[in-house]
Amino acid sequence: MMADKKRILVTRDFPPAGIDRLKENSAFELTQWEMDRPMTREELLERAKDHDVVLCTLTERIDREFLEACSHLEMISQFAVGYDNIDVAAAAELGIPVGFTPDAMSDATADIAFGLMIASARKMFYLHNTIAKGEWGYFRPRGHLGVELSGKTLGIFGMGRIGMKTAQRCRGAYNMEILYCSRNRKPEAEKELDAALVDFDTLLGKSDIVSAHCALTAGTRHIFNRDAFERMKPEAIFINTARGPIHHEPDLIRALEGGEIRGAGLDVTDPEPMRQDNPLLFMENVCVLPHVGSGTNEARNEMSAMAADNIVEFYRNGRIPHIVNPEVLSG
Repeated sequence: MMADKKRILVTRDFPPAGIDRLKENSAFELTQWEMDRPMTREELLERAKDHDVVLCTLTERIDREFLEACSHLEMISQFAVGYDNIDVAAAAELGIPVGFTPDAMSDATADIAFGLMIASARKMFYLHNTIAKGEWGYFRPRGHLGVELSGKTLGIFGMGRIGMKTAQRCRGAYNMEILYCSRNRKPEAEKELDAALVDFDTLLGKSDIVSAHCALTAGTRHIFNRDAFERMKPEAIFINTARGPIHHEPDLIRALEGGEIRGAGLDVTDPEPMRQDNPLLFMENVCVLPHVGSGTNEARNEMSAMAADNIVEFYRNGRIPHIVNPEVLSG
């Protein structure tokens, strides 16, 4: 081994599209976590201490304590579009740049959001389970009725890449009216989809489907709470494919049980994994998936390639193509 090789700790079994590129680069030495389960915090901390780069994902908690203990790290490359598992401010203070993989999973996650809308509107998961339990029974003209999505109003909370692609699917397939609430105006969405920028209260009050696509921040944590669900239409469906803590789960359960909203489709929960006795799993009008928004061959390979490129380019020319905290490199 060359003394000047950069040691990269790979925390999970990431797809080969990027990992093979790193392995083939003579400038790097990779340490691959060998188990299927995530590392414990202690295992991650111990291994990171003698590496230059950590290639990680959302299951790793990279907080201030970790960063201060591993302040020698030259960069962190995140295999995800989100990075709420990383204390970015602390990383910036310590001069550690953080790379991520935006847009690689946008189509895959938009598909999940779109699918959850249909599945929850038609009670698909619940009805599938009735077959498995031997409860198919006989035809009931008024039994387990769902709703159609054609012509409904979609409210996008967070019109970023995934929100835009979700809106495109809903507009194209069902000619939905598109409302959106976002930090910045999105002229592209307004021009292409005739989308209307509205405030949060209007989004809640006028949407038949409310789909969350925002980042998890102090301002969005539990923004979908009891008050928000009470302001939604009683026939509304809530979709969350962003982060579990964006909705307050006990308040969501209460709203569904009390008929304050019609249904919900979740790819994210709080906590994760969800307990197997969670009431949401047994509701007729709810569909839950185990955080698989990016779960396609195309998306995961693209994420792997982007995470690897962030490392390669950092050591090649001092730049990171997709960086969370660019101020670290601006000096």
